[in-house]
Amino acid sequence: KLRYPVLWEIHQPNRQSKIIWNRSEFQLNKISNSGIEPIVGLLHHGSGPSFTNLADPNFPQRFAEYAFQVARKFPWIDYYTPINEPLTTARFSGLYGFWYPHHTNDFSFTRMFLNELKATILAWKAIKEVNPNAKLVQTEDLTYIHSTPTMKYQANFENHRRWLTWDILFGKFNPNHVMWQYFLDSGIKEKVLGFFSTNFSPPHIIGCNYYVTSERYLDEHLELFPSHAIGKNSFHQYVDVEAVRVKKMKGIKSLLRETWNRYQTPIAITECHLHCTREEQMRWLQEVWNSCTQLRLQNIDVKAVTAWSLLGAYDWNSLLTKNLGHYESGVFEISNKGKLRTTALCTLVKQFSKNKKFKHPLLNQAGWWAKEKTDKRKKQQPVLIIGKKGTLAFAFQQICNLRKIPYVALSQSEIDICSELSLSQHIDRIKPWAVINTSGFVKVDDAEGCHEKCFQINAFGPERLARICHLSGLQLMTFSTDMVFDGQKKIPYVESDPPFSLNVYGLSKREGEMRVSQMAKDALIIRTSSFFGPWDRYNFVFAVWEALRSNQIFRTVNDVFISPTYVPDLVHRSLDLLIDKSQGIWHIANDGSVSWFQLAQLVASFTKYSNYRIVPLSSKEMEWKARRPAYSVLDTERSRPLPSLENALQRYFREYSA
Repeated sequence: KLRYPVLWEIHQPNRQSKIIWNRSEFQLNKISNSGIEPIVGLLHHGSGPSFTNLADPNFPQRFAEYAFQVARKFPWIDYYTPINEPLTTARFSGLYGFWYPHHTNDFSFTRMFLNELKATILAWKAIKEVNPNAKLVQTEDLTYIHSTPTMKYQANFENHRRWLTWDILFGKFNPNHVMWQYFLDSGIKEKVLGFFSTNFSPPHIIGCNYYVTSERYLDEHLELFPSHAIGKNSFHQYVDVEAVRVKKMKGIKSLLRETWNRYQTPIAITECHLHCTREEQMRWLQEVWNSCTQLRLQNIDVKAVTAWSLLGAYDWNSLLTKNLGHYESGVFEISNKGKLRTTALCTLVKQFSKNKKFKHPLLNQAGWWAKEKTDKRKKQQPVLIIGKKGTLAFAFQQICNLRKIPYVALSQSEIDICSELSLSQHIDRIKPWAVINTSGFVKVDDAEGCHEKCFQINAFGPERLARICHLSGLQLMTFSTDMVFDGQKKIPYVESDPPFSLNVYGLSKREGEMRVSQMAKDALIIRTSSFFGPWDRYNFVFAVWEALRSNQIFRTVNDVFISPTYVPDLVHRSLDLLIDKSQGIWHIANDGSVSWFQLAQLVASFTKYSNYRIVPLSSKEMEWKARRPAYSVLDTERSRPLPSLENALQRYFREYSA
């Protein structure tokens, strides 16, 4: 099955306009011909077309008319979710003001919510006229509210409210319902409520949407929490935060069991996603899957887990309240060229669909949200980081600690990349699941007089490492540089551009790329550009900042253009690619191109120093031993660029200060 949108606002933007079905018809036929049944959604979130909204008295009838047209156009479709999460949508639109029409009172919330439920019931009657065999999959957030003793009354109210969507559709809503009086007190007329006593449409499948944010915690102790979480009712000010932050989770198994006991109706997890690092995404999906398979063994009819969202989502981190283009990947990642790339979640889902267990060393650790921590007695298979003392290696150690990825880091004095025996012995002893090579001869000018040593470390060493990893069945990730290019191109270089190096350093890195690729087809090679990070002072950005703080003159070139790269962004993206088992050459750099002089000016701007002490020079005036490409800006055709350079600099100064 596949949840697929045939959205009202897309197909009928104007009340009188003729509906053009071409795109949906093509896609739905393609889905069906692939042996997949679509579960069609008509309104996912928001208010639909501009000629109506959730508070419009005509909304239910107009929505039902559209639903009838969809069913008539596609009479073979059997599964529908007319309106996704009605209760949640009404809260966001009528109670919190996040979404249009941005109301913030109980009357608006209750009116919008009942409009959605009436629309669902009328739409379902219209759909059944066309297809009597159609089945309703009704989704809602699977939530629970925890609280302090003082806020228990508010938590009790919200825990009754959470069932409203399904209670109304199952015909459980009448004057005896615990929430009936709330609607009357909010200003809803009794005859409006009476409609739901005699009109209802029991779902064939209950769709539970469960996120790490679904369980909430209410606390009147405002001083313990950030100010943005503060809200109030008629009696108290209190905070509403994710229950996981205070370790109060009931968990999905408990909540699904409650749902089953209340309705005795088949259940599906219809949304299940975590916007986080790749291994945490996998841990979250696996935990939900395992919970559901365990419930099935207890005769609770859980039909499916939806790997939501398949293609990722834009700006969901702000609940669509900001249009920043913030993208979070799902089972697939959409590249900036519009191509799909499989992530590790894709492999996970494939194994689940075949009733097979997915084995990955990182799934042996508990997720950050878990009450039960990883069993320290069980030996966790690490990743091996070579080049322990370098800037990049140190960043990998910091971020592996943050992401709970076990690792062993060895310095160049502990493991000799130029010795196959040394490499083999350490890999046999450590038994890693992957190897990250950050070692390298990095002094560009010195390389001109150390050709042999440079090639040994940058080319022949990685080749030896690739051979051992290939024979051992290990993933290898190694790093290259933008200096494999000659700078003749005037637009950013992508992975398919042929390299041509101007200096020994660039030649050694290119030779390393070729040798590693030939020795291990599955090796991951990351090309990046001049990087800066919060954990070291040996980078251009810090050097400029230090000079400005010391009132010193800073000279730099204005005719060499690069794409500076923020080390934490580089490491996070590289680890995700490694976990995804990506292969070949990838460009990873922050989005943006500047000359070194322009970068120095940006540093002055961000640090509020005058830039008059920054002096531009030509590359000829620098008296470099090694030629540099005048333009080595990196772009990618395989993935997505990292956040903008300005965004990275903003975070750099914030992180460094912290």
